Amino acid sequence: MESATDTALTFRDATEADVDALVALIESAYRGDSSRAGWTSEADLLHGQRTDPEGVLDVVKSPDSRLLTVEREGRIVACCQLEHRGAHAYFGMFAVSPALQGAGLGRTIIAEAERQVREVWGVDEMHMTVISVREDLIAWYERRGYRRTGRMTPFPYGDERFGIPQRDDLQFELLVKELAGPSPTGASVTP
Repeated sequence: MESATDTALTFRDATEADVDALVALIESAYRGDSSRAGWTSEADLLHGQRTDPEGVLDVVKSPDSRLLTVEREGRIVACCQLEHRGAHAYFGMFAVSPALQGAGLGRTIIAEAERQVREVWGVDEMHMTVISVREDLIAWYERRGYRRTGRMTPFPYGDERFGIPQRDDLQFELLVKELAGPSPTGASVTP
């Protein structure tokens, strides 16, 4: 069986022309019945939208952000937001097509995102926030080297741009990973 990583991936920055396709991808990965084909669905936690064209366009146009778009055979199959925040980068808006989840594609994309922020921005940490009740997703990030900080921020209840919560205990937990990698000479670099 061919895995999702067997076919060459193309990584590029999103453009305004990609906005509608990216909104559709993000929604399919997190909301509604289509999201249940993958394991990242938030359909039991939140109804309504995950993002909208304005939110995606803001990321595309921001001078401190990139929306890394991943294509396979000319089709957008994944994306993630990378935002430069001084000494660290923020990783968000991560979506992989539900039909391709579970085949190693997410692991490949997050590794490429980490490599790019180290090389382009010279940062030594990646930060992200995850809904704290998403234990399976948090465990996946922990296997990639992210650590839980216990630092929580409230979910924006009442702001339907982020979805309609189906429970009253949602909050975001900050996850952090120290980024170290090979130096140009091949020696390990510690931040």
